[in-house]
Amino acid sequence: MQDLETHGWRTALAGSQMLFVAFGALVLMPLITGMDPSVALFTAGLGTLLFQFTTQRQVPVFLASSFAFIAPIMYSNQTWGLPATLGGLLAAGMVYILLSLLVHLRGPGFIQRLLPPVVVGPVIMVIGLGLASVAVNMAMGKSGDGATQLVDYNLAILIALASLVTTIVVAVFAKGLFRLVPILAGVVVGYGLSWALGIVDFSQVNEANWLAMPGFVTPEFQLAAILFMIPVAIAPAIEHIGDVLAIGSVTGKDYIRKPGLQRTLLGDGVATSAAALLGGPPNTTYSEVTGAVMLTRNFNPNVMIWAAVFAIGLAFVSKFGAILLSMPVPVMGGILCLLFGSIAVVGINTLIRHQVDLSQARNLCIVSVTLVFGIGGMVIGNQSISLQGISLCGVVAIVLNLILPQTSPAAETKPGEEAA
Repeated sequence: MQDLETHGWRTALAGSQMLFVAFGALVLMPLITGMDPSVALFTAGLGTLLFQFTTQRQVPVFLASSFAFIAPIMYSNQTWGLPATLGGLLAAGMVYILLSLLVHLRGPGFIQRLLPPVVVGPVIMVIGLGLASVAVNMAMGKSGDGATQLVDYNLAILIALASLVTTIVVAVFAKGLFRLVPILAGVVVGYGLSWALGIVDFSQVNEANWLAMPGFVTPEFQLAAILFMIPVAIAPAIEHIGDVLAIGSVTGKDYIRKPGLQRTLLGDGVATSAAALLGGPPNTTYSEVTGAVMLTRNFNPNVMIWAAVFAIGLAFVSKFGAILLSMPVPVMGGILCLLFGSIAVVGINTLIRHQVDLSQARNLCIVSVTLVFGIGGMVIGNQSISLQGISLCGVVAIVLNLILPQTSPAAETKPGEEAA
């Protein structure tokens, strides 16, 4: 009996460690998009529990805020408001559920044929590069759109650089578990420096109760917001497959076969939809937690259930949420200069790892048009219904991939051949 109790406490302690690893990215995403970090904590915990139930507690992963949705959420919030944005995110979760059904009917290869690396790579690059100006504005003490100076420029640059340098140093030079928490380290140093320089406003923290219900928001449904958000689910769906393969390589199990990709996609979709119903950001599997699983060699999915329980518990500590909301923008801006660039690099690496030949005309056209449309801000449609940003990029990349003929490398004319 004592052994069981000891084992239970060890599992709970390991769960708190997993939440610690995921925490920085988990709360940073809602802070950037104007969502409530306490709600994000609650929906991350709830989403993880739903995922574990759907996959029959077979996959040791933790679900939390997805960075792929940052730019669409920011635009949608400004255009239609948060409730309509949540309606769009609920629809995006339904896309995962639909994909899980298609995988069940047609097998896992279906998604890879519909969304090959030449489609996913540039879309992920746009997710990162399209946000570059937001990161730089925040690092300089401005609002994300650059319209308002929130913190004095000189102080903002000092804080942003301290946050950025700390994040880089921990990511590159730290050992063991600490190497997995560069974002959290950057947040702690940046917040501490901001407090020392006297630019942190603690008035909301002092007014907040110790315990309170998170500020849940219910979704509203507007067709324009839904059509805008649905295509955004493309890139995270592919990222999900990569994460499932990654955790499988760590544990030595084939999760694509058991519990099956259809179950993991369904779990992700249910978690994202549940989060949207309560006002939280969409969920995704966390690579940082996969790294922690690899480091600790603790493959027990019950660890993630404990992490979820701790996240839900923290969501009700109102003063903790108020401290997060008081974080100055330069802290986030400094870290985002690295983070958004890292997202773009994931897209580049997708093309490289799968050896996408950009000397082929079709591949070059798909990548080129997707990048320019996304980074340049192309809009197709009218004021009531339009496609732009990542949504437009996803649709354009898929359509071009489907209509442009496959070409064998031998049939391609190499540069300089005609001149010769």
